[in-house]
Amino acid sequence: MILKLKRTPGIWLVGFMGSGKSTVGRAVARHLGWRFADLDEDIESREKLTISEIFEQRGEEEFRRLEASALSRRVHEVARGVPWVIAVGGGCFARPENIDLIQNHGVSIWLDAPLETIRARIGHSSHRPLARDLQKFEELYRSRRPFYERADYHISIGEGGSAAAAEEILKLPLF
Repeated sequence: MILKLKRTPGIWLVGFMGSGKSTVGRAVARHLGWRFADLDEDIESREKLTISEIFEQRGEEEFRRLEASALSRRVHEVARGVPWVIAVGGGCFARPENIDLIQNHGVSIWLDAPLETIRARIGHSSHRPLARDLQKFEELYRSRRPFYERADYHISIGEGGSAAAAEEILKLPLF
């Protein structure tokens, strides 16, 4: 295992909504015998509201504050030496302060799914507030890519989908 992961055993999966972070993360964690967390699920559990309800009732800025707090809690676990694979919300890694926190506490891996794949996966999903307007959705996809490019590793989501992505992660020179 690389020294960075020995000191702070966090594998942070980043990428746009619908790229398969949770599915891939669960598979990788299961294979490694590590714990898995999804920051969106952490937020929903703590707030007793869905992400969509938080956006509607409190707005995106409040959601981002809750997301930063959830990230901080997971970083604390990783800093204590508890090994985690963590799926990070699509907008979390688009904030410089979050990127720094993640990069200093493990390894980040960008799951890069083509826009067409993401559209097919989430379509007109009503539970994803930022996916409701297709034009804004595409603009958001393009605007976040430069942030995702800052990840330590890049895994393209191809025809093999999430299963192939998990296998590719396990082949990285990390372990």
